[in-house]
Amino acid sequence: MPELPEVETVVRDLRPCLKGCRLAHVRQTSRQALRTRWRPAWNASVVGQRIDNVTRRGKWILVELEHKSILAFHLGMTGQLMVVPATAPRADHTHLIFDLDEGTHQLRFRDIRRFGSVTLYPNRQALEDFFIKSRLGPEPFAVPAQYWRDCLRGSRRCLKAVLLDQRVVAGVGNIYADESLFEARLHPARLACDLDNAEADRLRRALATVLRRAIQRRGASIRNYVGGSGLQGEYQKEFRVYNRTGEPCPRCGAAIESRRLAGRSSHFCPRCQQANGQG
Repeated sequence: MPELPEVETVVRDLRPCLKGCRLAHVRQTSRQALRTRWRPAWNASVVGQRIDNVTRRGKWILVELEHKSILAFHLGMTGQLMVVPATAPRADHTHLIFDLDEGTHQLRFRDIRRFGSVTLYPNRQALEDFFIKSRLGPEPFAVPAQYWRDCLRGSRRCLKAVLLDQRVVAGVGNIYADESLFEARLHPARLACDLDNAEADRLRRALATVLRRAIQRRGASIRNYVGGSGLQGEYQKEFRVYNRTGEPCPRCGAAIESRRLAGRSSHFCPRCQQANGQG
């Protein structure tokens, strides 16, 4: 699933291509529904509107329109959102096409597994109400230290489960949870409530460090992910632990191990990230 660095890369690719453009036409190109079904009634609400900005919140891509309505895209597991020439062949599993300006270019949403969604919110408050109802946590680059310590201290879940919880912090998924725990030298199975303040602060800083590093490399392309221009990411070449079971740790040389935690495969160095906190 695309995580925060991948979504941020899509946003940065799309913003210069879309900002100031008008949505000339929108059409559904697949009979199969996405996680949230596109409503034909939304067509009239977006056609003719200028795109004022493209931003992000957690794993959501937000296309802000001039009348203050917002198109919210979620890539799900296999979603792709790209601007391409209108003459480009249409890939299989393309669900929505938005014609831009005079129709020479298009914004296309493609999703093989259909866990993604596109939803029109009439205004910013409606979108914020959705995020509040979903209990979406703060962005990982601006997590208040005391809030973070309190979240960990009050949870008896393992660290991997806490990092995957979008209600605690927005945008982190399996890849960057593993990479951040390695950066912080913390075992993914440790109980969150067992961390002292120094360890909690170390993990908070590690999250931001790893995510910024991944954004600089345009995220990680290990399955279907591409940026908004169709280019792949490069961060998969720099994984320290994720998907590297049996390979040497880049820090100490011990073999990377994996185990299932919080319903996901977790990768870690048994020497650098000791379960007793001595890593």
